[in-house]
Amino acid sequence: IIEKPFGRDLDSARELNAAIGEVLGEDQIYRIDHYLGKETVQNILVFRFANGIFEPIWNRFYIDHVQITVAETVGVETRGRYYDRAGALRDMVPNHLFQLLSLVAMEPPNSFGADAVRDEKAKILQAIQPVGQEQVLHRAVRGQYGPGEIEEVGPVRGYREEPEVGPDSATETYTALKLMIDNWRWADIPFYLRTGKRMPRRVTEIAIQFKRAPYVLFRDTPVHHLPPNQLLIRIAPEESISLRFGAKVPGPGLRMGNVEMDFAYADYFGSSPATGYETLLYDAMNGDATLFQRADSVELGWSVIQPILDVWGALTPRGFPNYAAGTWGPWEADELLARDGRAWRKCE
Repeated sequence: IIEKPFGRDLDSARELNAAIGEVLGEDQIYRIDHYLGKETVQNILVFRFANGIFEPIWNRFYIDHVQITVAETVGVETRGRYYDRAGALRDMVPNHLFQLLSLVAMEPPNSFGADAVRDEKAKILQAIQPVGQEQVLHRAVRGQYGPGEIEEVGPVRGYREEPEVGPDSATETYTALKLMIDNWRWADIPFYLRTGKRMPRRVTEIAIQFKRAPYVLFRDTPVHHLPPNQLLIRIAPEESISLRFGAKVPGPGLRMGNVEMDFAYADYFGSSPATGYETLLYDAMNGDATLFQRADSVELGWSVIQPILDVWGALTPRGFPNYAAGTWGPWEADELLARDGRAWRKCE
């Protein structure tokens, strides 16, 4: 059982896989990522493939875009020496965020067998549109937190004042990406990913935003705007799924309001504290590799972000720190979506 990170770039990941492969077969290797042990993450497959009402609209014809957010209120705590060599992109994207993306975007597997599921996840990573070096400036954003205040914590210092972090560190503590998947299901549909430390709230969620309904029917009514439907899969801190849609407000005349149907795991199935490792260690002892990364997926994940690592390594970031602790990141992250006429979901 091998804990992440699986290398620090594409070349080191290949070297690590080759070294392990000299003494172990792939069926003996369990690359563990605790996110895949969380019940809500595993439930994405059941939600999609066991319910006939969602999968028919899970495509480019009905979905406008997808947002994946992994936000933390904590800083680097006692991990300054490691984190200052890694940064948010290496630490979170090729593992945690790409696991969530692949589960949301993958095609139905032939079975829930380990290889069948991991084959489809690998296909998604392989279908991610390569980000050219010139595109990095328009599709990737990096940030570093400065001093600020977080409601749950109080005043906090900036990243460069953290223990074992250099006073002029250029390491990012925030990253946002725009990725495109070149296949028939997702062509032209952007996937926006963001992760950062010292955010206002700890939250991990996947927001599926559907395309707006045609407005023509409502043009002679008091309804002046049709908000899009949204499906929200919350993974942390609470585990839940909610669906937002429009409904008529009671009373004379036609007025519309947004309502949400919420399903919370704790309400239906009870709750028990878990990190995800319990499930994964149990699966490893039973020889079930479904929830573990395979060598090809590890390398495919690194290959997606390698051009970003190359550009960021060659260019010194300007204006670090560029967001205050307790905020939702640098303004460039908002601009990433604003250029497409979209905005980040407010994580309340």
